[in-house]
Amino acid sequence: MPVRPARRTLPLIAAALTVALAATACTNDDSDTSAKKTAPNTTAASTPTPALSPAQASDAITHYSNNNLAHMNQDRALLDTVEGGPRYAMSLADIKQDEALPKADREPYRPWSYDLSATDLYIPRLKDGQQRWFAAVTKAGSQQQYARVLVLAENTKSKQWEMVATVDIDDPKQLPQIVLDKDGYATAVDAASNSLAAPVGVLHSAVTDNFATGGEMTGKKVFTSTETSRRQIKVHDETTGKFGPRGTTRFASVAPQFTDTYALKTTKGALVIFSHTHSQHDAVTAPGLGIVPEKHDRAWLGTTPSPAFTYTFTCSDIAAVPSTPDPSSLLGYGCRRTDAEAAGPSTSV
Repeated sequence: MPVRPARRTLPLIAAALTVALAATACTNDDSDTSAKKTAPNTTAASTPTPALSPAQASDAITHYSNNNLAHMNQDRALLDTVEGGPRYAMSLADIKQDEALPKADREPYRPWSYDLSATDLYIPRLKDGQQRWFAAVTKAGSQQQYARVLVLAENTKSKQWEMVATVDIDDPKQLPQIVLDKDGYATAVDAASNSLAAPVGVLHSAVTDNFATGGEMTGKKVFTSTETSRRQIKVHDETTGKFGPRGTTRFASVAPQFTDTYALKTTKGALVIFSHTHSQHDAVTAPGLGIVPEKHDRAWLGTTPSPAFTYTFTCSDIAAVPSTPDPSSLLGYGCRRTDAEAAGPSTSV
């Protein structure tokens, strides 16, 4: 461990995390009313054990790599058997958007797979009752200069392993060292713990502030300057002025649709994978003006102009969070437009 079990055959693209990490252990609280009964072994029940074996983790990634048919046929039901959480929401958005485009504008689907020989597995030990999950880092490129963090979790109902997050890392060299025990297994961390410099709630606020204000309120305080943080701030800077004097754009935080978070212990704190949701509200500044939906918006909005539109984005993020009171590092993120609607005749934002 780390087991080197999948490199994509195509360049990695930004995608974008997340299942609950800090569930409490289940213990047997039945009363022992008979002297003949054997007392339950609560100590064994609370001992963290690996979420699954390295071989099983490799099989789960291989199984996910076989979902090309679901994408090629835009089969939502089949895709639902191998994806979950924000990853599934993003894929559904991709399918809906593609179906609304003229066939001439649709990019042909290119099959891909993860190369297990270029993938490191990070399997946490979990207590009884915690949802099973694991992470992996897969690399690609002639010098393995591209890296993507994967998170797969077991669906508690179907018991199938699903991809719930895929996040490309802007600079693989910034990935922190994940702590492994003598058997090669990782340690799960409570991402909401105050033992971290930035619990996940703080990370949510800082990420959405990067979009909303360019990081001026909390984003630049919580995060050190990285390529990822700068990309989010660039979205704010370039988008808020795109209409000039005829329109305005304002970003806002939205209650996350997917609240599950994954975190692994590192030598300096934790690697945290989480999901956030934000909105973008575009509006004209004077009566008589209208915004024409762009072609990739038409799956939700059609072609009718409107004085205002509100877009919803589902995103996955990954951050290196220290245990000391130092800034965190945002390492990668990916978003998809997952909803949009006309916001009415008002020109206010």
